[in-house]
Amino acid sequence: MGIGGISIWQLLIILAIVIMIFGTKKLKSLGADLGSAVKGFRQSVTDKSEDKGADESAQAATEDIVQHSESDKTQAKKQTKAKEKEKEKV
Repeated sequence: MGIGGISIWQLLIILAIVIMIFGTKKLKSLGADLGSAVKGFRQSVTDKSEDKGADESAQAATEDIVQHSESDKTQAKKQTKAKEKEKEKV
């Protein structure tokens, strides 16, 4: 007895019939197509998990840039006010 009541000989007969109907080239291309589909699915799943991490780091970087630009703006305002005060003194 084999898998689920099907013996090895019955599986070999089924395999032989499938090969005769479709041919080895068709089965080979079918296997390659199936393999590439599985590979593409795996890549898309891992890309999405990496994208989440990349999105979080990009968002943190954007927040840092915004904070630095705001501090640069306040610093620039302070410098211009200091220059105006120096001009008033002169």
